[in-house]
Amino acid sequence: MPDPRIAAYQAALEFSRTQVGRLVERHPDYFPIYTEGGKWRHGGELWTDWTGGFLAGMMWQFFRQTGDRSWRERAERYSRLLEHRKSDRNVHDLGFIFLNSYLPWYEETGEPALRDVLLQAGRTLATRFMEKGQYLCSFLGPESLFIDIMMNVPLIAYAARQAGDEGLEKVALAHCRTTRDRLVRPGGSTAHEGLFDLATGQFLVQSTRQGLSAKSCWARGLAWSMYGFSKMYALTGLAEFLEVAERNAAYWIEHLPADKVPYWDFDADLAQPLPWGPQKETSAAAIAASGLLDLARQTASPEHGTAYHNEALVMLDALCAPEYLAIDTPGWEGILKHGVYHTRKGLGVDESVMWGEFFFVEALSKAVSASAPESK
Repeated sequence: MPDPRIAAYQAALEFSRTQVGRLVERHPDYFPIYTEGGKWRHGGELWTDWTGGFLAGMMWQFFRQTGDRSWRERAERYSRLLEHRKSDRNVHDLGFIFLNSYLPWYEETGEPALRDVLLQAGRTLATRFMEKGQYLCSFLGPESLFIDIMMNVPLIAYAARQAGDEGLEKVALAHCRTTRDRLVRPGGSTAHEGLFDLATGQFLVQSTRQGLSAKSCWARGLAWSMYGFSKMYALTGLAEFLEVAERNAAYWIEHLPADKVPYWDFDADLAQPLPWGPQKETSAAAIAASGLLDLARQTASPEHGTAYHNEALVMLDALCAPEYLAIDTPGWEGILKHGVYHTRKGLGVDESVMWGEFFFVEALSKAVSASAPESK
């Protein structure tokens, strides 16, 4: 008898393919960030341009799921549209852009030119490294370290391994250790930002641009940290990074609300009056679900592995329900509802967001693949 859970995941993947197909037909060569009223095309603020790799990345996933050449053709086209970003020094998000577009393309073909794009992007990202302070600075300024960069630093680690470049490897490892020591708290929660004295490199204070406060735990930031340290463990084999990811996971699991979909900040569901309401954040849940599925395989503890795996599936179950999946919402162009881009700026609040779409598809793909019988 078919597993109803897996059937629901497969249905959600089919819906995802339909939604992305409609997006590229309506708005060809367009890279959206968030919806407004459920519609992708809008004139709202970008804040920063960092999400193109997610659309291309979903196309690569759809090709791998279905073997449909039309998805590969789209994936190649949309990846190629991003190539010029390999030298973009204005963002700290080149990992998001290239690990999800050019890396799967290179894995499919082994073409040296595609590898060269990845190496150039990794070297470009490494130029953000601040020797005094030992971190990759955010796009906001040289004094600023973001937790988000943990999901981008694997690009540098990958480039270092591919090129045999010890300098790049030192940058990647140093950034991870600084992030661990300055933004990850002993209990596993995370700050969004850290500020440094540029003259001395001395760490000054934890801060936030996205969270409720400097002392709270912005949900997406915690998911970035957990998944990013897991990725770095996979690339380096260094147990110190696995320890951080598991500390993040413990905080995540312990503090999730009953329906397993977090609020945009883990302090945003408190009863006291807040400047922003208790908005749910489906993109954070999708990121964490995908990261937990990896972490379940990486941990040395069978008990933890079971807990991570089960928690990821329960979160995916929640995201596949009509409250969060737009499958029964006529006219909604995204896949997941109730996502958040930037609460403080009022951007993409209670909408679909492109990274939420990508990591939801990625997590579903992992769950379905893990359930498939091994070929003989």
